[in-house]
Amino acid sequence: MQHVLIIHEVADYAAWKKIFDGAAGIRRAAGERSYQVLKYENDPNKIVHFSAWTSLADAKRFFESPELVRIRSEAGVKSPDFIYLDQLETGTL
Repeated sequence: MQHVLIIHEVADYAAWKKIFDGAAGIRRAAGERSYQVLKYENDPNKIVHFSAWTSLADAKRFFESPELVRIRSEAGVKSPDFIYLDQLETGTL
C-alpha cells in the first residue's frame, strides 16, 4: 500500500473541511482509498492529511494537477508539504 502524508496550514479549518469533503468523489476517482485528518494539538489550523492510495503515481498526478492547485487555493491552504510513502509493515498491538 502506498500512502501520502500532507502537512499544511489552512486559513480556516471549517472552510477547508467543507471543500475537502466536497472533493471526496474526485479524490476517490483519482485513487485515494482511505484517509485520516489530524490537527496539531495547539493549532487547529495546522492540518495533517494521511491517506492510502492505489499508487504513488496516481497520488502525484492528482496532487500536482492544475485542478487541485486551484482547489487548494480556494480552500485557503498555505504551503503544503507532500511526503510520498511506501508501506513496509503494519500491525496492531
